[in-house]
Amino acid sequence: MNKPVSFLPRQFVHPKYWPTWLAIGIIRIVLLLPHASRVKAGSIIGVLGFHLARRRRHIIDVNLRLCFPDMSAKARDVLNSQVFRSTGISVIETALVWFCDPKAIQPLVTIHGLSHLAAAMRQGKGVILLGMHLSTLDFCGAVLSSYIGFDVMYRRNKNKLLEYIMTRGRQRNFPAAINRDDVRTVINNLRQGHVVWYGPDQDYGRKHSIFATFFGVTAATITATARIARISGSPIVTFTHHRRQDDSGYEIFLSEPLPDFPGDDALENANRINQIVEAAVIKAPEQYWWLHRRFKTRPEGEARPY
Repeated sequence: MNKPVSFLPRQFVHPKYWPTWLAIGIIRIVLLLPHASRVKAGSIIGVLGFHLARRRRHIIDVNLRLCFPDMSAKARDVLNSQVFRSTGISVIETALVWFCDPKAIQPLVTIHGLSHLAAAMRQGKGVILLGMHLSTLDFCGAVLSSYIGFDVMYRRNKNKLLEYIMTRGRQRNFPAAINRDDVRTVINNLRQGHVVWYGPDQDYGRKHSIFATFFGVTAATITATARIARISGSPIVTFTHHRRQDDSGYEIFLSEPLPDFPGDDALENANRINQIVEAAVIKAPEQYWWLHRRFKTRPEGEARPY
């Protein structure tokens, strides 16, 4: 991948980008603070988001109600606010790896199982780094890549200035960035021996999905995970990551390659992937990306819950 360009396109001096520049300026100042102060600043962003982003708050509440039906309304409200807090902190964490060298923050992160990833790489078939949308994804992903580089998948941001900054960050922190719909490039890169992060835990619509179970709820689950593994022959190593409960740092966990995957049954494969995601979410439910409409695609005749 080409190195980031050193000049700023003139289009970004347009007044419509000034609010974005203001936010970036404030965040850049926050990044100069110690870790604990950065976390507090992110928490404030989360509190503001909880009170202002009513639509996202509703989406989170629906997701929690579906996935945790025995949880009381009061407990859901508390967890909802904690999700926003974690998301606010992730804004600061993500900016940190956009603008700073991830190697400088390695001391904050403990990695478990790095040898599993290294061993899988030695098979020479590439590695599918099976991830999920936990709020520490960008931060922990950049730190892990500073040890063993891997390709990432992304979705383009509608704000062109943010997309420009994010692209520069990806170019600096990862060997390659692949559009999330470009399965062909994923397979090609795996065949070239790359490690490729792949997150199958979002709703990508009906076309390439099967209805599997996620926290006991029917959820459209993409079948590409098994298909990519079968075509490439690449082992799958799961990549999970959490912010410590005391906010003092981060834990990354890399598994041994998944045994006997994929199987012959598409539904069983999809359920197995969802179970892996569930296990990671349960460790710290507030750190999952519940803001996503995970259950927007429904079986025929069933109304959307949002």
